[in-house]
Amino acid sequence: MDLFFHNTIDLKNPAFVFSDEESRHLSKVLRKQPGDLVAVTDGKGLEVHIQIQNISSRKTSGHLVETIVHPAPKHQTHIAIAPTKNIVRLEWFLEKATEIGIHRITPLLCQHSERKVIKHDRLTKILQAALKQSQQFHLPQLDELISFETFVAQQKKGYIAHCNTGEKFDLADIAATEKSNCILIGPEGDFSVDEVTFAEKNNFQSISLGSHRLRTETAALVACHTLSLIHRNI
Repeated sequence: MDLFFHNTIDLKNPAFVFSDEESRHLSKVLRKQPGDLVAVTDGKGLEVHIQIQNISSRKTSGHLVETIVHPAPKHQTHIAIAPTKNIVRLEWFLEKATEIGIHRITPLLCQHSERKVIKHDRLTKILQAALKQSQQFHLPQLDELISFETFVAQQKKGYIAHCNTGEKFDLADIAATEKSNCILIGPEGDFSVDEVTFAEKNNFQSISLGSHRLRTETAALVACHTLSLIHRNI
């Protein structure tokens, strides 16, 4: 069943009206007809099935026929990542991480960051599209851009992936028993020595994601996928 996204779903009102954009998609692309069923989620675990009554490229409406509540995942992955200079790479990560399953993304402003501005609304739309494509019902939380020091100071603990020398632990070995994991991924120039030191003093453990040097978005996706595989077997 095709899945659509809507920020708010009023379960007290069985009548449902699709947005202009989704009305065009239903009518012109999917060529749905009155009587067809489609699914809608609010990204907070709610799924409703809507039977189309009236359809046009300008306005499509229907009524609610079924409600399903999906529980939140037991394990949560939080990736705090320095936005890439080429924003397309960050967008790629957001799309793939949503498909794999991620709870929260925090854009970080680091000492070596080359990108210091992001378009939050555009990135949110990418998350929503990936949510619908992968047939999921919990939209990842996307935070506003925040400085590295401020973010780290707000966290109780976590992990920092970097290429600097020193003792590191393998993510797969130390994160297996945690229900929630926060992992810091640095910019193309990596975290500075001062940032690594600051993180370690604030209860962040240094970790390795393997023997290869990875791009920012690749490292973030490897971390996300590693945790997904671990949590699948717990």
